[in-house]
Amino acid sequence: MTFWSLLSVLEVVWVIALAIGIVIERRSPVATLAWIGILAWLPFVGIPIYYFFGPRRLRRRKLKRQEGTRLLLRAMRELDQELDDPRWTSLARLAIAAGESPPLPATDVQLFLEGDALYDAIVEAIRAAKHHVHLEYYIFDGDAVGRRILDALAERAKAGVEVRVVLDGIGAYSLSTAALEPLRKAGGDVAWFNPVSGFRPRLANFRTHRKIVIVDGTVAFTGGMNITGDHSVLSSGGRAWRDTHVRFRGPATRALQRVFLEDWYFASGKTPPVGEPYFVGVSHEGEHALVQIVSSGPDRDLYAIHQLFFGAITQAQKRVWITTPYFVPDDTTLDALVAAGLRGVDVRILVPRSSDNTIVDYAARSYFPELVRARVQIHEYQGRMLHAKTMVIDDTLAIVGTANFDNRSFRLNFEVVAAIDDDATTTTLASAFEDDLTKAAPVRIREIKDKGFFERLGESGARLFSPLL
Repeated sequence: MTFWSLLSVLEVVWVIALAIGIVIERRSPVATLAWIGILAWLPFVGIPIYYFFGPRRLRRRKLKRQEGTRLLLRAMRELDQELDDPRWTSLARLAIAAGESPPLPATDVQLFLEGDALYDAIVEAIRAAKHHVHLEYYIFDGDAVGRRILDALAERAKAGVEVRVVLDGIGAYSLSTAALEPLRKAGGDVAWFNPVSGFRPRLANFRTHRKIVIVDGTVAFTGGMNITGDHSVLSSGGRAWRDTHVRFRGPATRALQRVFLEDWYFASGKTPPVGEPYFVGVSHEGEHALVQIVSSGPDRDLYAIHQLFFGAITQAQKRVWITTPYFVPDDTTLDALVAAGLRGVDVRILVPRSSDNTIVDYAARSYFPELVRARVQIHEYQGRMLHAKTMVIDDTLAIVGTANFDNRSFRLNFEVVAAIDDDATTTTLASAFEDDLTKAAPVRIREIKDKGFFERLGESGARLFSPLL
């Protein structure tokens, strides 16, 4: 057998072996074929790319997460058995069927559109803590904003309050051991989510992109803002990122508590606490909103946030207003948006003119032609970075969370959103959207047609990487 014949045989064996391995993972056909092509024809380039960015599941770690989920679901089931609010919609039941908590009563629902006001509210809540503070963040910088939060946490830990912190191994990588030492010395407990080491350099995928703060099981925060000066007008010289966060109180916090404690168990290996101090009971007294916490990640067989977004778009009768910094829809959500536009729903998508990821910007613009032709309005936010991840559906549903409108948020990272059934909150979020539109420019069909060959080629080329973005 000649050298070239042997090489051909090895190539065939290689392609068959990797194809079987990738097909078994049951990814989308487009993503599966893309990965097989990259690994088959560019093995020396494709193998490192797949190792760092490949959409593999957590395998053995998945079992650990499922164990924590079972522990918490048992506790949640006892609390939720009395719930059956007539305001539950088919969309809410869709998320429940995907394994998420039901909508729960919430009061004092407040949106934050700028970072400084949010950080003030978080610090105030932490300083008022009597029993516990739970915090989970993707990006947590050691700048003035981060130090302020850490100081508040350390003060409460020193006073005997339980403080548990989960930080992402990549997003919070710049936070030094020295910066965390005062919190640890005060009795605070810090765990790293998928930490990076020489043996586990999975840089891109399986990150906790969640932003969660829970105090005494009674007040909770989540949304798009990280702990960083990028979101602070005071720290950024007036160039703070435009973002949206939400705070709420009451029984709905326990659903977010469940999400945090699942991640806590996964990151720390410590049995998650359960009971009344962590999971408050349900009360239907007085007027209240309904808040459904929906989470998803690569450890699940059903991607609940993707299902929620798809269901919300397809059920909308009046409007679908989406704000997202990274817009790379898959075929399913793209078809849902096109269909909604064609049937007369007011579909508007607000994206940044220039985000912090050029490849994503190019990929996003490759979807604009078919959307604009379907009467979907696309607006590009000018000036500062737009980082909010929100949806307004008709007149009653507002969605605020950590999930971008892309495959990375739908399938590769751990995300969480709050679906808020409340007229006042929806009106406030819609007003914020309309205000953002005054700082944005609409995408015109003529502009799309006038693009040059190389610009269109760049956008189409970036679109090929959509399963990774």
